[in-house]
Amino acid sequence: MNDQIFETVVTTQSPEGVAHVAPMGVRYQGARVVLMPFKPSTTLANIVATRHAVLNLLTDTRVFAGCVTGRRAWPLLAAEKIAGQRLACALHHVELSLDEHLDDALRPVLRMARVHEAGHAGFMGLNRAQAAVVEGAVLVSRLHMLPMDKIDAEMAYLRIAIDKTAGPGEHEAWGWLQDAVAAHRAKAASR
Repeated sequence: MNDQIFETVVTTQSPEGVAHVAPMGVRYQGARVVLMPFKPSTTLANIVATRHAVLNLLTDTRVFAGCVTGRRAWPLLAAEKIAGQRLACALHHVELSLDEHLDDALRPVLRMARVHEAGHAGFMGLNRAQAAVVEGAVLVSRLHMLPMDKIDAEMAYLRIAIDKTAGPGEHEAWGWLQDAVAAHRAKAASR
């Protein structure tokens, strides 16, 4: 298996049709996409129940930051070949079907077959602020696991890229991340 991880956003839906949007690192294994969601998770439950997911490739980093700060309501469009939805802001999406499920106590391996894919917008390249927001979102998702001095040091370093290359979307996303760190700090101080 390729150990290189690509940061994407996976959309799933419950059997009742309720959409769920979640950032997720994925691996590509030939024509298959490998997902390894943690137990328990809505993404895992939805894929096991419906056997489908949509992989969204995007540069709007507000989705990454928004999902880890409680903003999961993003505009969605119907998938074309599976029962599911894709992000309206996706540059490209891949509709997936569960091909193999290897259970694990912590992180099951879901090998997903590509059912359909389509491009929706051109890729203009990345700027450093986009990478900083994605990395900041990973840090925020781990606030409960990491010491505050590590969070502060890494956020300060990432801030350099925000200051130099961010556009309005990255500034908005960065603000959400900073607010989440400040809320975590305040909660920890009140204990």
